[in-house]
Amino acid sequence: MYQNFKSHLENEISNIREAGLFKNERIIVSPQGSVIRLANGKEVLNFCANNYLGLSNNSDLVQAAKDALDTHGYGVSSVRFICGTQDLHKQLEASIARFFGTEDTILYAACFDANGGVFEPLLTEDDAIISDSLNHASIIDGVRLCKAQRYRYGNADMEDLENQLKAAQAQRFRLIVTDGVFSMDGNVAPLDKIYHLSEKYNAMIMVDESHSAGVVGETGRGVTELYHLRGKIEIITGTLGKAFGGAIGGFTTGKKEIIDLLRQRSRPYLFSNSIPPMVAAAGIKLFAMMDETNELQEKLHTNTAYFVKRMKAAGFDIKPTESAICALMLYDAKLSQDMAAMLLEEGIYVIGFYYPVVPKDLARIRIQISAAHQSEQLDKAIEAFMKVGKELNVI
Repeated sequence: MYQNFKSHLENEISNIREAGLFKNERIIVSPQGSVIRLANGKEVLNFCANNYLGLSNNSDLVQAAKDALDTHGYGVSSVRFICGTQDLHKQLEASIARFFGTEDTILYAACFDANGGVFEPLLTEDDAIISDSLNHASIIDGVRLCKAQRYRYGNADMEDLENQLKAAQAQRFRLIVTDGVFSMDGNVAPLDKIYHLSEKYNAMIMVDESHSAGVVGETGRGVTELYHLRGKIEIITGTLGKAFGGAIGGFTTGKKEIIDLLRQRSRPYLFSNSIPPMVAAAGIKLFAMMDETNELQEKLHTNTAYFVKRMKAAGFDIKPTESAICALMLYDAKLSQDMAAMLLEEGIYVIGFYYPVVPKDLARIRIQISAAHQSEQLDKAIEAFMKVGKELNVI
């Protein structure tokens, strides 16, 4: 049987290559940062990591992780309810709840697991999920695991959301689900308007803050801070793998009763190992640092505004952004790969995004700005984009 299946797989892979859609993985041999070293020894400026606050190799977080190795070991070899709950896990959950102004938190191995494990325990076929059309793949997969009725509205389209809410009045409970920042475009969900509609049509709200926490809002508390809704949203999911140190680990934070039920019934929580103690310890340190200063958020916002302004002035097609994500639209998949390859030769590390990561004919290079970027690094990247853009007739 496998020989036939092997031929099928080889044909599929060949088709992907011929369409210019094959994804190659570049090997990095240094810590994550604004400058990284590749396996060939070349050092390049990094403009495509989720390292928004530049904390992935922060010495204080690294030291906290090292200390936890000595005090709590390497791993826990267990799920939480058996013998996998350490004091560090509880401390981190409390830190996350304080940060977002919520009542309680539950940790997961990743936000993919948090989103995959949130819907099925809470909702049944009697209920409704109303989901933004550009929500992350993990939300889509989580919804598929749930028997609730599914409604879909156009990205940030409040008229469409209202229509879907009207249709969902037939169900018992309604949950509106949205990303805080949409990762491929960089736009922020209009949570103030979503909240207004939730009150009008008696619905709850869930926000995935993975690309917005640490980035959006005056102190980086995310879209609930941006729209003055801290503590008013029923469910928030997020990750430690982006602005919050860039390691691993996800969470759901929100109303106490929701978190209580997830601890009893959420399958990714019940059947996956606890996050390593060193990750929990670094997370605790991270949130303590976030309470002390807004310096990194301010630097990130300054860097992003400068970069976007210069790129638009150069003539690039940049989607409107309210985050640290700058989507340079190229539309053609092969062009996005060619441009990324040529930029690498100029010392700029970026990646082309194309189907199925984004819709067909909407290929792009997603540029991600970090608080770790210095002004001269931003200028070097802009100059490289302009040089390559002219060579490829993009500008």
